[in-house]
Amino acid sequence: MTKPKRRWGDRIDGRLVRDSDPMHFFVPYLYPNRADSEAVVEEEVDLTALEAYLEKKNAGREKDDHYTLMHAVATALVRTLTLRPKMNYFIKGNRIYERNHISLAFVVKKKFADNGAEALAYRKFGPETTIDTLHRMLVDEIQNCRSDALDNSTAGMEMFTHLPRWLMRIAIRILFFLDYYGKVPQFLVKADPNHASVMISNLGSIKLSANYHHLSNWGTNSIFVVIGRIRRAPVFRDDGSYEMRRVVNLSVTLDERIADGYYYSKSIALFKHLLQHPELLDERADKEVELQ
Repeated sequence: MTKPKRRWGDRIDGRLVRDSDPMHFFVPYLYPNRADSEAVVEEEVDLTALEAYLEKKNAGREKDDHYTLMHAVATALVRTLTLRPKMNYFIKGNRIYERNHISLAFVVKKKFADNGAEALAYRKFGPETTIDTLHRMLVDEIQNCRSDALDNSTAGMEMFTHLPRWLMRIAIRILFFLDYYGKVPQFLVKADPNHASVMISNLGSIKLSANYHHLSNWGTNSIFVVIGRIRRAPVFRDDGSYEMRRVVNLSVTLDERIADGYYYSKSIALFKHLLQHPELLDERADKEVELQ
């Protein structure tokens, strides 16, 4: 599949959406800030099928090489963005763009301690992505992040830490100006989580529940997903009876300007369906899914 030729108005990281309806054309001017245009969706996912699936995948594997809930969520997100392309739009400079790639970002704790440093991980994924290919990429990325080396994004920020405050304020204003036009030097943002399709925070790994997380006006990230703590909760059947099962809450913060509620509703339904029918995660990200 060949990439569309870059045209006037496109950015290095996205293609200008030229067929917007009048409302979506005006909205970025009426509401110019991403952090002021957030919509939050929270979903409870029954883990019965997913945990059985992961147990089967992990049979005979070393603990450091296990498939986890994080891998399943990430794979489901890649497939959702592949099949629902508006979920990979972003708004910058009062214009709507379709991102050139699908990318996920997350924070890696180097050591689970109060003074443990954090690293920023960022990876791109293609239409051939399955949970197996994603698992290998993320395991390698996490191992790299837990080394002593600085990740690209942290190293870029470290360059500015020695500037005096007055110069730092000027530098930040220049960066936001360049970001508005998509002209920030790539060595600074090529692995910046705020320029990813989706940023993920696995709060469950540190025993916290899922909750709202804001978006940022810096960068182009339009979706933030928080994975909560696994817990037991009643799951109701159609006849009103229920069973206590292990569930997890997922909180998704979206930039409401890039699509309408109906599009978001179908996209979140697909995301949840993939997690509750985990055998679908073994398929390529570009294979269509028929929702029940």
